[in-house]
Amino acid sequence: MRRKIVVGNWKMNKTNEETKVFVKEFEGIAKSLLERKIIVGIAPTYLSLATAVKGSKKLLIASQNVHFKENGAYTGEVSVPMLKELKVKWVIVGHSERRQYFNETNETCNLKLKALVTGGLNPIYCVGETLKEFEDGLTKEVIKNQLVEGLKDIEASAVKSFVIAYEPVWSIGTGKNASKEIAEDICAYIRSIIRKLYSKAISERVLIQYGGSVKPENVKEYLGQTNIDGALVGGASLKVDSFKTLLENI
Repeated sequence: MRRKIVVGNWKMNKTNEETKVFVKEFEGIAKSLLERKIIVGIAPTYLSLATAVKGSKKLLIASQNVHFKENGAYTGEVSVPMLKELKVKWVIVGHSERRQYFNETNETCNLKLKALVTGGLNPIYCVGETLKEFEDGLTKEVIKNQLVEGLKDIEASAVKSFVIAYEPVWSIGTGKNASKEIAEDICAYIRSIIRKLYSKAISERVLIQYGGSVKPENVKEYLGQTNIDGALVGGASLKVDSFKTLLENI
């Protein structure tokens, strides 16, 4: 049976001091969730990563991004060795905001995923369609391309430890939710693509999250679906009380 994994993506929110306070308050909650086989984590800003790692033993700490080169003239970027030095073990790749605002492509995601595999870090690879693509009936075509191109030339032995997050762009931060039926259908489709690319055994190992306006009120119906193993949470993860309630409602 696959474990559940819930990660709060803080985006450009919280100062270093605010991160310190949050982690201190949340550590006990994370411990009790691990006992229920629920992995819980946060993805703070770069400036707060060291504070989050230092303050927590039970929370999964993820970076929101990484560059595929180890060093060089890439102003504003961070590399795998830099994250490893901080003892960060997880990285989000291909979030829709990175694709939309910073020109992230399936090809650059592929380079980043390969860099993480080489460096021994664990990816949370995001896929999802825009509103227009959804309305045009292109969801599965978009998802398939993001998976095939993003995972190109990555070995099965690495992919089995991946987390894939389905985040329909039209539901992120909009208050619009994909129904549990839509979310389950696409997450099952993602698993079927992994099966075709690799094997049934690998597809059954991969953890698949749903993200997009996940709240305490709807998290249980999403995570109650057969192929949804967790959630990538935005705004509801910024406050200890709301994130705690969300996790308790699973």
